[in-house]
Amino acid sequence: MIKKILVSQPKPSSEKSPYYDIASRFDVELVFRPFIKVEGISAREFRTQKVSILDHTAVVFTSRHAIDHFFNLAKELRVTIPEDMKYFCVTETIALYIQKYVQYRKRKVFFGNTGKIDDLLPTMIKHKTEKYLVPMSDVHNDSISKLLDSRKLLHTECVMYKTVSNDFTDEEIKTFDYDMLLFFSPAGIESLTKNFPNFDQGNIAIGTFGPATAKAVHDAGLRLDLEAPTEKYPSMTGALQHYLLMQED
Repeated sequence: MIKKILVSQPKPSSEKSPYYDIASRFDVELVFRPFIKVEGISAREFRTQKVSILDHTAVVFTSRHAIDHFFNLAKELRVTIPEDMKYFCVTETIALYIQKYVQYRKRKVFFGNTGKIDDLLPTMIKHKTEKYLVPMSDVHNDSISKLLDSRKLLHTECVMYKTVSNDFTDEEIKTFDYDMLLFFSPAGIESLTKNFPNFDQGNIAIGTFGPATAKAVHDAGLRLDLEAPTEKYPSMTGALQHYLLMQED
């Protein structure tokens, strides 16, 4: 019987989150506790990449983390970002977040609708003379680089932030009594095995989002009980609701 679920993400800011509907409908306790956290790299670490921010005329942002660490790093490097720098963001929400650091002007901020870099390409191609800088996490693949290469866009990828384990306290380890754990990245599985080196899964159900996270569970020798997304259940909450319904039968 699933009664207590650990969701390895920050607590939803909206009370309308589907997670709360699930908690109410199935009478389960949901605990939101990220297993990983994002930290910026130091100016010294950045310099080893031999990338100059001011050699670029546009920045591509794929997350709010990227925005925070780009502007924080620029400040640490004492780099003044030019007024005419252009910003290309994968969603409008991310584009609006830029207002935290610079005056928002539509003529220099562009955004896509799907959250995927592919959706930004037509706009970027219209500005093909720009030199694009793409701030990234230390955990990334070369898909963006290949995509921009295929359109002959000038670009530089650089690491500006990293994903690290969000270590558990002794008290948290002592009271770790969940019936189900939900993970959203391979780094979350790494954090689990780091914090709990003698972790015995037993009857604890594990759910994952994304194929890479599912693979990390198998690679760690653990049992995977719930995998999302699927064609029928594209979200973790949808898949979780279906799983809990099946448990009731």
